[in-house]
Amino acid sequence: MLLLDETLKNILNTRLLDIETKLDADVIFYYGEIHISSDKLFRDFIEKRKGEEDSKPRLAVILNTPGGSAEIVEKMVDVIRFHYKEVYFIVPDYAMSAGTIFCMSGDKIYMDYSSSLGPIDPQVFNGKEYVPALGYLDQVEKLLEKARKKELSNAEFLILQNQDLALLSRYEQQRNLTITLLKKWLVEYKFRDWEKHESSPDKKGSPVTREEKDKRAEEIATKLGENKTWHSHGRMIGISTLRDILKLKIEDYSKNIPLREVIRSYNDLMIEYIRRNNYPFFLHSKNHF
Repeated sequence: MLLLDETLKNILNTRLLDIETKLDADVIFYYGEIHISSDKLFRDFIEKRKGEEDSKPRLAVILNTPGGSAEIVEKMVDVIRFHYKEVYFIVPDYAMSAGTIFCMSGDKIYMDYSSSLGPIDPQVFNGKEYVPALGYLDQVEKLLEKARKKELSNAEFLILQNQDLALLSRYEQQRNLTITLLKKWLVEYKFRDWEKHESSPDKKGSPVTREEKDKRAEEIATKLGENKTWHSHGRMIGISTLRDILKLKIEDYSKNIPLREVIRSYNDLMIEYIRRNNYPFFLHSKNHF
């Protein structure tokens, strides 16, 4: 078993180096929830990779996550941007919720036709697990609307009466934080090189103003946070929806066979290794396993 593990590690390191060469970047792999317990581990991990002699100005993050805490995402972005001027995110499978927010802090997002991001319904830790905040807020708003119309049943009145106002306030704060971070990072990083209109027929070729960047960022943040649009916190949002509906530029490597093959061969083998060992959280770089 030790020999098998060592062989797998060597293969994975070789494939990671192939991705580094193709993207001319330091490449790291992140798997698991974005949780407060991973905060300092991630900081030390980035510092170690950046401290190596062959480190480059660009970082590419291969991200596999169901989501987690928006506050921890903000801290991770601060860490990354302290060390790297340019950041790419690669999503071979999925990056949901807080993972989607994380991706929006990148200069580029790489996906293929089978990759997915998710709605940005913020996750709040209730003492046992992360729960989606917007679902609670939506249901309370429905009850309040029925109360305004004097259509509230006795059972619904009891439900509304028993709501924890402090917890609801926390949910609202999380929603506002999520939208604020998304708008800030899209304008500051993702839209940094967006200088001329490319898709709007009536504006094609004309300069893009700061106001237009702000407006597009707000549209994307609002749309990603609309429960009535996605219906489910776990909804998988593919590349065509991101481009056509949200008007978000994605680096599509579906037909870039050499890049797709090296990303998939690395990612799929790494996922098998992680699941075989039942790791809930995993970080990998060329010199860290």
